[in-house]
Amino acid sequence: MNSHEATSYGQQPGGPAAVVYLTFDDGPDPDWTPRILDELSRRHALATFFVIGECARRAPDLLRRIAAEGHAVGNHTLSHRHPWAMNGREARAQVHDGAAVIADILGQPARLYRSPHGRNRACMLAEAEQHGQSLVNWTMSAIDWGPLGTADRIASRLQRVQSGDIILMHDGRNRHNRPDELLRVLPAFLDTLAQRRLSPVPLN
Repeated sequence: MNSHEATSYGQQPGGPAAVVYLTFDDGPDPDWTPRILDELSRRHALATFFVIGECARRAPDLLRRIAAEGHAVGNHTLSHRHPWAMNGREARAQVHDGAAVIADILGQPARLYRSPHGRNRACMLAEAEQHGQSLVNWTMSAIDWGPLGTADRIASRLQRVQSGDIILMHDGRNRHNRPDELLRVLPAFLDTLAQRRLSPVPLN
């Protein structure tokens, strides 16, 4: 995805000037999401978790914990299939069914949507809009996956965060992600945000 494609969350006139939006994709993961939640809690930082429906179905209590601790929850489809690898009916079902899992567990619908792999397919966006979900992309990525997803490189990228940024990170392993490497630098990154007086807040 083009990392410059993003909604205007945090960048609207009159909005708070010193906030950042931490977003975590591909969970909830029973190994890594609790550790990330613990670090966020220690520093009173709030975030947005774009969850995969099948992962949430396997860990409903973890999804409830995310919401109970004040984080926002968004729909990242049912199984994170690549948008171009499905026909239109299947693509719409991925959005619909992912939203249904969240609603069943939390008792309320998700209001945010993020496309798998950042590939924004028109029929999936239409389905999300039909369910009252706003598209959220990102303005910068930690690139916490693959061979470039090492702790030192993640830390270097996160140093460039500015007020209003929507930051893409991952709490779910989902094949190529490296939440273990992210967690090596997340505490120091959160401390740096506090020193810079940048408040991590959920998207809404």
